[in-house]
Amino acid sequence: MRSMAMEIKHWAATDVGRKRSHNEDNFLIDKNLNLFIVADGMGGHASGEVASALAVHTIRDVVSRERDLLTRIGDFDATAQMELCTLLEYAVHSASAQIYHKAQQEPEKRGMGTTVVALLIIGQRGFIAYVGDSRIYLSRNGVVYPLTEDHSLMNELIRSGKVRADEFAVSPYANFKNAMTRAVGVYEHVEVDILDFEILPGDAFLLCSDGLYDYLDDAEIASNLALSNIEDIPGRFIDLANSRGGKDNVTALAVQVRGDATRVAQLQFTVETLRRVQLFEGLTYQQLCKLMNISRVQACHKGEVLAREGEEAGDLFVVLDGRATLSRGGNHLATVNAGTLLGETDLVGTDTARLTITVEANGKLLKIGRRDLQELMRRDHALASKLLWSLATELGRRLEDSQSQLAHAMGDNSERTMVVDVSETEADVGVDVDTDETESFVETNPRGLVIPKLTKAEPELVEEIEEIEDVMDDGN
Repeated sequence: MRSMAMEIKHWAATDVGRKRSHNEDNFLIDKNLNLFIVADGMGGHASGEVASALAVHTIRDVVSRERDLLTRIGDFDATAQMELCTLLEYAVHSASAQIYHKAQQEPEKRGMGTTVVALLIIGQRGFIAYVGDSRIYLSRNGVVYPLTEDHSLMNELIRSGKVRADEFAVSPYANFKNAMTRAVGVYEHVEVDILDFEILPGDAFLLCSDGLYDYLDDAEIASNLALSNIEDIPGRFIDLANSRGGKDNVTALAVQVRGDATRVAQLQFTVETLRRVQLFEGLTYQQLCKLMNISRVQACHKGEVLAREGEEAGDLFVVLDGRATLSRGGNHLATVNAGTLLGETDLVGTDTARLTITVEANGKLLKIGRRDLQELMRRDHALASKLLWSLATELGRRLEDSQSQLAHAMGDNSERTMVVDVSETEADVGVDVDTDETESFVETNPRGLVIPKLTKAEPELVEEIEEIEDVMDDGN
């Protein structure tokens, strides 16, 4: 395993709460594996406790059997990360099968199940597997990020837009607040969500059941995870939950990572740059982590050509430092600075680059593999939907700009008839114009996106939007 100067501290506690007669939560810490698990059982008559205990121990046993795999892994690459993700996923699948078969053998336990959140820290990376509505939070530089997404009916309804989060309590669905769409052990097989990401010195994690997070806000999570004595943290969280009602079992597992912080600033700068890119601004931190996994920081030098018009479409680049120029047909189109995404128009529906991208000043780029991104979008439909919608919106804006530029170049005036010199318009605006089809109009597509449409102007952008809509329709 790659050596690293990071110290991991951890502590956990669980409590029955103020309303329940027995505790169906379980947690497990294996300090030798750096494996941390919280499970919230369900089923009643002690069945929930059986399910959660069976889950945490089965997951630990499966991972422990592969201890040699963990110690053999050196510098991380995509293959090593995939192997560890597959291991965690298999461990949760094994737990689901164990719980299900036990329930089949003991009729009084039929239907029992549990939530699971598991964090495995190997080297400088964290690996998460989760099912249900228990959660893992990351506190980084005082900012709290949820690393899991609830598999609950409430979350699905909110995400689909059927109800707003602040209106759920008074909606017709209020009685189903605790209904889950996935749980470990109810069926033999279960879909497991996996996340791997880079861990930094100073990071702190909270793994918890819903009996805790229902009573907390981000500021309280951050302030308590920052306490210097790790042994005080779980008890503080439990006291907060119980003082505010304690309607359910309460479990808190805290993990702190300490060590050399030289890498923190660079990663934070890169993540914050990504968050400011229009195409990525709607992504959650969890989705940004997935994007970072297929990204690499690289130096760029003046005169370097990142993409050449007409040649095979290349990767996407985010300018972290420096400048680049965009050109088409030998004509300069724009100079872009830090924070700009390059190559996004080649993301769908084309095998050749539409623009030439040349580095104007030395700096750094974040390279995002085009095929890697397409594969990520294929696997993560929620992320794909956000990216495609953002891309369609951005291309619509560009069409609107093209319309304005064209109208300005033609001296558009609705009160008089104009004679247009086509050759001059083409030279000035860089688009083809048919003198019989110069009228522009606004079209609303079936998705409600308002797109200014020009019959002959910028046909490639129109085609791109149509291609994106086809992809989104296929996904639905």
